[in-house]
Amino acid sequence: MSNIEQLITSIPGGYESHTLHEILTQSTAWMAALEVIAAKKDVIQALWKADQFSEVLVTGCGSTYYLSQAVAPLLQQQLGVRAHAVPASELLFFPTTVVLPGSNPLLLAISRSGHTTETIRATQAFKKQYNGPVITIGCYPEAELVGLSDLALIIDEGQEQSVVQTRSFSAMLVAAQAAIALAHEPQFEHMQTLPLLGEQLIAAYHDLAQRLGGDKQIERFYFLGSGLQYGLASEVNLKMKEMSLSVSEAFHFMEFRHGPMSMVNEHTLVVGLLSDEARDHELTVLREMRALGGQTLALSEQDVPTTDVDFAVSFNSGLLAANRGVLYLPFLQLMGYYRARANGQTPDSPHNLTAVVVLDGEK
Repeated sequence: MSNIEQLITSIPGGYESHTLHEILTQSTAWMAALEVIAAKKDVIQALWKADQFSEVLVTGCGSTYYLSQAVAPLLQQQLGVRAHAVPASELLFFPTTVVLPGSNPLLLAISRSGHTTETIRATQAFKKQYNGPVITIGCYPEAELVGLSDLALIIDEGQEQSVVQTRSFSAMLVAAQAAIALAHEPQFEHMQTLPLLGEQLIAAYHDLAQRLGGDKQIERFYFLGSGLQYGLASEVNLKMKEMSLSVSEAFHFMEFRHGPMSMVNEHTLVVGLLSDEARDHELTVLREMRALGGQTLALSEQDVPTTDVDFAVSFNSGLLAANRGVLYLPFLQLMGYYRARANGQTPDSPHNLTAVVVLDGEK
């Protein structure tokens, strides 16, 4: 029996919702994502080597915009080409603020469903104006966006019944990071350990996520991340808002000192997604927030002393920062889920939301 199977049998009533099922079993979607990239290996490596574009635009809406924020800096770091994230609506309505004159851009469009109106129309406009290559990452092969792409990376295992994106987001992130890792092939090979690492992480820290999510003494959540982690901090912040309707915000680590820390008190949980490069500075911020009365939680590759934070989640994956970003997600998704349950919310059907935003009649 696997770690996840053991965990499931220990939860009273088993799966309480589609959302819980999708969070707990997401490592199977990670494995599928790696298989999709492996099958397209030659095409992807040829694209990176072709030198056919001067910059990369990464776009999406909602969660997939935050995914874009996580992927764009990784593209720039690993491929050595200018890359930036932009909401699909900005690319659609304000292209001159996004693309430099004379640029030859590549577009990476990310959408779980492939039917989101802004992303489709932004992609159509991009193809018409720039005629550059389009890569799509999604979870549904028959989607309209797939038909607009030159290369579609579709992870069927990422499909969800829940409205909120958990398994789909992490699967698409693994696909994007794995595709980029093919520029340095040994990195891609090392990423094959991710599914097992994800299972072990969920099993080891499930109870802590449940405890923190269910702690009604916590009234507000702040998620801090910098560098490759800022987009992930923004996404887990969104998950907390969508699922539980809690007061929640995301900030860069150092920016949190410049005003937002005024909100920290004994009813605050400050969550830090630690980087390798700025770890010491980021831990200093968490220690300062602890001194102000807030509770602190750190997620990190390395172990974090309890003298620095109240709670810690350690990966000990042995992977490079460029290849392990997805490991920040499961614990914080679970925390958002259990916070929703504590607040009396139904995570499968969050307030005012639908799975796909389709804007009929808009031009």
